[in-house]
Parts: sequence; structure tokens; C-alpha cells
Amino acid sequence: MKNSLYFILSLLLFTSCSLTKQPVFVKIDNVKVMHFSSDTLRLKAVAFFENPNNVGGKISTDEMKVIVNGVEVAEVFSDEFRVPAKNTFQIPLYANILTKDILKGFKTGLLSGLVNAVLAKKITIRIIGNLQYDVYAFKKEFLVDKTEEIKIKL
Repeated sequence: MKNSLYFILSLLLFTSCSLTKQPVFVKIDNVKVMHFSSDTLRLKAVAFFENPNNVGGKISTDEMKVIVNGVEVAEVFSDEFRVPAKNTFQIPLYANILTKDILKGFKTGLLSGLVNAVLAKKITIRIIGNLQYDVYAFKKEFLVDKTEEIKIKL
């Protein structure tokens, strides 16, 4: 009798959690330069999600790349993020880019690339890759492809 009661309670618990719904990836936005120095550029972006599930989970970055002016220059990183149940949430994403890698994107050479970057004070950044959502045995990947032109403040 006692085992049957535990079984029924466990069954009710697992069936009441709505794992059949997938979290919704809304967008990546707020791409901006957090820090700029002579040798590195620190970039930040925010991924926006909605979770209709009664249970949380975790989201991690999975081989996300930063492409500047057509050249792959860095990988996006983020701490593993705990997803809240039945809520909207934001995940900060970061990338550290070496300035010399940004200048490789200019096809006219290093010196003219430096002059173009300083005069234009803007670069085209593309973030591409996957964000991976894990909860129990359920996994879902969200494809991210965001292109934005950002200004560099010297």
C-alpha cells in the first residue's frame, strides 16, 4: 500500500510538470562595446528568452562565434545560466576580441584597416552559433545569428 502511494505521488509530480513546451528564444539585442583598449575589445550582448515550463533548467553557450567584418575573431562565452520556471529571462553573453584580429577584416591591409576603423569608428559584428537548453533528459538548441553595426568610442 505504501509503495503504491509513493508511485501515484511520483506519477502525479512528473505529469504535472510541463516539459513538453519548449522555451522560446526571443532575440539577441543590446550588442555593445563594454571596454575598448589598444589591444582588446570587450563586447557584451543579451539573449532574451521566455520559459512557459513549470520547471527550470540551464542554458549554456555552444560554439558561438563572433565575426567582425567577415573574419572570425573570438568565441562568445557566458556562465552557465539557471533558467527560472514560468518566467521571461535574459542571459548576458561576452566576447573578448583582440584589436589586431579586427584589423584583419579590412582587405586593404593592416595600416589602412587601422585608419578606416579609427575614422569610421564603427564595425560590423555578427554573432553566430547555438545556445543549448538542458533540463533532465530534454535538450534543445537555439540557433543564433545576429548582425549589428556598432560604434567604437575612442
